[in-house]
Amino acid sequence: MSSEKDRYITFDNIDCYENSALVIDAMIELFKLKPESKNRLWNNFMNKIPQNYREVFEKDGNKDTLYLVCANVFYISDLFEEYDFEAGIEVLEQVEFECC
Repeated sequence: MSSEKDRYITFDNIDCYENSALVIDAMIELFKLKPESKNRLWNNFMNKIPQNYREVFEKDGNKDTLYLVCANVFYISDLFEEYDFEAGIEVLEQVEFECC
């Protein structure tokens, strides 16, 4: 990794990549609990997320997961709110406040 600072990991005790992974984890959990919540939009979204999204940043510096979550924060928020998925709402609020 270069010595250049990454604006997403320069604040103490904030790991934006982990926060975005928690949002993806929550989405996967919701899709398992409520399969009807996963439509074509979410199929396309999840196809952009690497299978090993928790490890990808560590291995090759790929930041797509964080960018995808931040770029779709309003849609993800609507998804969690529509299905009253409190666990997802909480982690999304954290990533939005701290990282997006």
